[in-house]
Amino acid sequence: MENAVVIGFGSISKRHCSNLKLLYPDIKVYGMSSSGRLPIPLPDNTDEILTSIEDIIALNPNFVIVASPASHHKEHATRIINSGIPVLLEKPLAANLADAKSLVNCAKQSRTAVAVGYCLRYLSSSIKMKQLIDEHVLGKIYNININIGQFLPDWRPDKDYKDSVSANKSLGGGVLRELSHDIDYAQWLFGPLNFEFSILRTSQELELNVEDLADISLTTNSNAVCYIHMDFLQKYASRNCTIIGEKGRLDWDLIKNTIQFYGTANAEVLFDESDWDKNNMYLDMLIDFIKKIKLLDNRSIQVEEAYNVISLIEDIEQNGKWIK
Repeated sequence: MENAVVIGFGSISKRHCSNLKLLYPDIKVYGMSSSGRLPIPLPDNTDEILTSIEDIIALNPNFVIVASPASHHKEHATRIINSGIPVLLEKPLAANLADAKSLVNCAKQSRTAVAVGYCLRYLSSSIKMKQLIDEHVLGKIYNININIGQFLPDWRPDKDYKDSVSANKSLGGGVLRELSHDIDYAQWLFGPLNFEFSILRTSQELELNVEDLADISLTTNSNAVCYIHMDFLQKYASRNCTIIGEKGRLDWDLIKNTIQFYGTANAEVLFDESDWDKNNMYLDMLIDFIKKIKLLDNRSIQVEEAYNVISLIEDIEQNGKWIK
């Protein structure tokens, strides 16, 4: 790899720049602000700043990572993809369904490598959970309970949370899009999810103009019930999934990176990599995307899969109950 461009200067952009240097010490990493500003001083692990999409196309890098706010993804990615330059889009695919559809069509027409950064699929316990579900270790699945929450001011302690993408509706903020990893992995594990009902709330605790609480009821095509709770308010971060089936129960803790099985008379630890470095999932996602560019076998998240996440989110928003 000779060069790559990262659009955006947020925390995930910084991680990608660092990881690119870790994987390819000689790579030249270019940065571009999503707002067009020139950062001073030059961000860590960034060799040079570009100021426009035209500059990126003229450079013709090996690939581009679009880590700007979701509301800018269509604007930033479309011309790059149409120029035949591979693009890894950070999640979510877009802020709305129309933009997501446009990006899907763009990717299909260009035939260049395009993928979406739902990195939780690369968590080592996620890979194990996919194996367990595909092997039907629980038999018929009856219920799925997903819980994800973390106090938003703790996400980026060096920044006022009210200025973050997460807190701003115009940038694609709110728990549904910011925590859409969990909707993505639910559809990856259990297949298409059908909307039943939802309650979306703005608690006023954080004084946001987006939903900071979401409670969602869904069903699978095999009639399992899936309940998802998301919030920006839990003071002690949690991310877990409990699956109940005819042969027992699986408790999956995505923060501790563990899976436990509870059967008729026994409890068993099926997976425990609590010391696993979670930066590995970002590294593995980059490595996998480069395999996609090289037309090698890969597990990169397809734009069509990410489109389905946005489609479900819009269903949840448009047909749910809002409490403010």
